[in-house]
Amino acid sequence: MAEAYLEGGLQNPAVDSAHAFRVVLNAMAQPGTIHELAVGAGPEPLSRAAASIMLVLCDNTTPIYLVGSHKNPAIEAWLRFHCGAVLTDQASEADFIVGSWPALQPLDRFKIGSELYPDRSASLIVEMPTVSNTGAILSGPGIETTQTFSLPEISVFKRNHALYPLGIDFYFTAGSDLAAVPRSTNVEEN
Repeated sequence: MAEAYLEGGLQNPAVDSAHAFRVVLNAMAQPGTIHELAVGAGPEPLSRAAASIMLVLCDNTTPIYLVGSHKNPAIEAWLRFHCGAVLTDQASEADFIVGSWPALQPLDRFKIGSELYPDRSASLIVEMPTVSNTGAILSGPGIETTQTFSLPEISVFKRNHALYPLGIDFYFTAGSDLAAVPRSTNVEEN
């Protein structure tokens, strides 16, 4: 019987990683749009979309910080095996952070980049019960006019956008659904 951490991952690594990478890029380039991403699978409570993101964006140079129910031995072993991931217990050192919205709080403990290196900020993978195109009104780069998207707390995203070009980029995952809201996105109440 195989160990649980050996399961999941990419079935056809060359094709699946190229497909997943394209989907992740499209989600970030088109804020608030929902994309299907289910090429990888990890231990619960890790969604298929979150697992797929980490399989294509994380390696031994991207420290990962797990919070709440996502900080468990099964996910840690899976990330080490499939991504060669470096797991950190320091929120301020992590490039990727994974957990539910309540577990991710407070957000000010994550890095937002610096004036010289705004790209050295954190990306949060927010595991949600569902994602939908209702709620907040998004505008900015990658959005022709406006886009609606269900955000957990609009004021947080307004403050994050005010920091631009610094700030945090967000991926929202639910099952195999993925959407992204980069720091460049303006957020208003509907």
